[in-house]
Amino acid sequence: MADELDLLHTADPVPADGPHFGDGPLDHTAERHLNRLLHDHRPGRRTWARPRLLWGLAAAAVVTATTLTVLLGGSSGAPAVAAPRPLTVRAHSTAVPLAQVAELAAVAATDGSPALRRGTHVQSWSLAMSDDRPPVTLPEERVVRWRADDTHTEVVVATDPDHAGRPVLTDTGRVEDGHVLSRQTFPPMWGDAPPLSTPPHDPAKLRAYLTDLIHSDTLTTPELLDATVELLDNWTLGARESAALADLLAEAKGLRPAGQVTDRLGRTGQAYVLDAGTGGRRMLILDPATGAVLGLETTFTRDEPEYGVRAGDVMEYRAWLR
Repeated sequence: MADELDLLHTADPVPADGPHFGDGPLDHTAERHLNRLLHDHRPGRRTWARPRLLWGLAAAAVVTATTLTVLLGGSSGAPAVAAPRPLTVRAHSTAVPLAQVAELAAVAATDGSPALRRGTHVQSWSLAMSDDRPPVTLPEERVVRWRADDTHTEVVVATDPDHAGRPVLTDTGRVEDGHVLSRQTFPPMWGDAPPLSTPPHDPAKLRAYLTDLIHSDTLTTPELLDATVELLDNWTLGARESAALADLLAEAKGLRPAGQVTDRLGRTGQAYVLDAGTGGRRMLILDPATGAVLGLETTFTRDEPEYGVRAGDVMEYRAWLR
């Protein structure tokens, strides 16, 4: 026993010359995992009964408070909630089955173009709620781009509450409009586990990847949507990966074809609705020709008087760009 203790005492789990993460701020993925550990009942599953802030950016409290005051107006009393209207399915539009989308995506992926790309460009909106404060919102847009040396940059801007949905960040991180919340460059990062490892384009292998990504044992349909969010917040899928994901979604239970919808970036897609049964309805939007995921919206299905929200209000949405 003494020898074993001596070995433990002298062990250096983080040698100075080890190829590990250097000291520095957490990246967006690490921040989300930390938030889950602090607030969720189990890893990889959101708690809809008591929705919490789902920022893509963990900004400093004073910066966030200042930005909210600028964007939402007012420094005292209840701030205005610049809530977007929920997306609506076009009346009398044709609802395309997911199986058909998966077939079309497989055909579109034959030549492998476009290719998988590390990084993301996402526009999001979240409703932040707490027990002692009125709801507040912060629309934001984030571009993450990786370099060949495994470093990456992340630019986050807060968009105006009434902004029309157009991208305000270029793929290079140049700001066309909006208020810059964060502009960071991260040291080299690599790993053999999701989301750092490359997502596969084989459906069975992608299922295993997503299961590992959110630490799930079963990958239920709600968990599959959670995993999709996590995946697309780290990678811009290529045609083959989108086809593989469409194949998994086609096998998922509970996703109901709803019809055609125009997303917040003006793109036409097919909507698939999941009634989660925990106070939230999730609408997944796909490009019917390629299977690419365009967005995901969650709305309340019942009133939540303690938070001042009603059935039909938007809880959060994300729209991914290529």
